Amino acid sequence: MIHFYTAPAPNGWKVAIMLEECGLAYEPRWVNLAAGDQHSEDYLAINPNGRIPAITDHAPADGGEPVTVFESGAVLLYLAEKSGQFLPTDLRGMSRVRQWLFWQVGHLGPTLGQHGHFHLYAEEKLPYAIERFHREALRVYGVMDRQLGQEEYIAGPDYTVADMACFP
Repeated sequence: MIHFYTAPAPNGWKVAIMLEECGLAYEPRWVNLAAGDQHSEDYLAINPNGRIPAITDHAPADGGEPVTVFESGAVLLYLAEKSGQFLPTDLRGMSRVRQWLFWQVGHLGPTLGQHGHFHLYAEEKLPYAIERFHREALRVYGVMDRQLGQEEYIAGPDYTVADMACFP
């Protein structure tokens, strides 16, 4: 059984999609972000970064002690390896998927998060920040659009963890 620590946010949705697609047994453990659950000592022992998502796999492949994994990209890779699904096993395919997964983690997700924050939620509207992240959002959307103009899925011909990471 996998305990899945999450909240209704894009990073949690990525892992929820993966768990459903893999058919792995899991139990959601809701982290109330508004109440500050992510800052509790118990949760920080699971995820020292104090964010969602995280998992604890009580039935790891090696049969040993439970394995805890935090950060959406790391969780997606762990689940792909555990299930043997949505991650190619050939060198080139695996490399493509990992590149696009890390692109999402390092560029698409943070850029759209910052754009949304400064454009929609910041109390003080900072034109420089709004414009900077708007331009960067357009750039990363352009990268994705060009890639999807050449391939059916973000990392090639097959549906992978990279698509699950990019979707939300």
